[in-house]
Amino acid sequence: MKLNRLFAAAVAAGLLAVTAAQAQTTMKISISTAQNSHQGVAIDTFAKEVEKRTNGRYKIQTFYNGSLGGERESIEAVQLGTQELAFSSTGPVPNFVPETKILDVPFLFRDKAHARAVLDGPIGQDLLTKFDSKGFKALAWAENGFRHMTNSKRDVKVPEDLKGLKMRTMENPVHIAAYKGFGIITTPMAFPEVFTALQQGTVDGQENPLSVIISAKFDQVQKHLSLTGHVYSPCIFVMNKAAFDKLSAADKQAFLDAAKEGTKANRARVDEDDAKGVADLRAKGMTVIDNVDKAKFVQALAPVNAEFEKQFGKANLDKIRAVK
Repeated sequence: MKLNRLFAAAVAAGLLAVTAAQAQTTMKISISTAQNSHQGVAIDTFAKEVEKRTNGRYKIQTFYNGSLGGERESIEAVQLGTQELAFSSTGPVPNFVPETKILDVPFLFRDKAHARAVLDGPIGQDLLTKFDSKGFKALAWAENGFRHMTNSKRDVKVPEDLKGLKMRTMENPVHIAAYKGFGIITTPMAFPEVFTALQQGTVDGQENPLSVIISAKFDQVQKHLSLTGHVYSPCIFVMNKAAFDKLSAADKQAFLDAAKEGTKANRARVDEDDAKGVADLRAKGMTVIDNVDKAKFVQALAPVNAEFEKQFGKANLDKIRAVK
């Protein structure tokens, strides 16, 4: 009898273990940058929060350095459902959700506080809903930061200094149009290929926020940095829409709240990198031009901006500019 009871208890324990194992669902999320970066902090925080808020029923596996492909490939994989989640800059996003193009217009945002107010407010929240019909659930806006120019050839103080430079750009139609307006020879390229392209001289330069320049160690292959702050670059948490729709109401909320926590951690890291980044990069041997005449850069893009006003509607751009 005692043996039977022990056997029954063992079987019950085994069944419980199997049920527990079945109850845990593993999902993947990826970034193109290093784990020790503003994007790494975002997905690590998100993963921890999802697990905590769902009592371990959902586990998020994190992948870094473009190990599952560049941003475009990751977003494509999420849309197709071969990957559940991705965290990406908005670089390739307009190729999937054209309405987001407007955020990439140069010199649209005054500063980070303005950009965050737009993304967290009605304009940004309305843009998140545009992902639904494209196979995504956009969980939250986060941040890449203000983009700056680096190159291996010369100091860039005025727009004319950019003429003829071969620069890697994101696979983003608004960026490409704007940089052509500066006289740059644009070379669209996925982020995981950039370091090697700079190292081999395939391109002269690139543009990215300080957080990316630091974490990607671009100081090793670029001599000149100009704090142009020409474009504000958001990031976004995206999830496959069908995978999101399968969640219970409570779990949906858990994923949304986890993304908000990831955003908080991500923005705090961007602020930290911006505060110490210039001194850090100077110490590593980069020449930093921090007194760029922004008005001249804005002026140089006047013809391109006129096109953007036609494309997006002046009223829509003014609505973003007016957010306090």
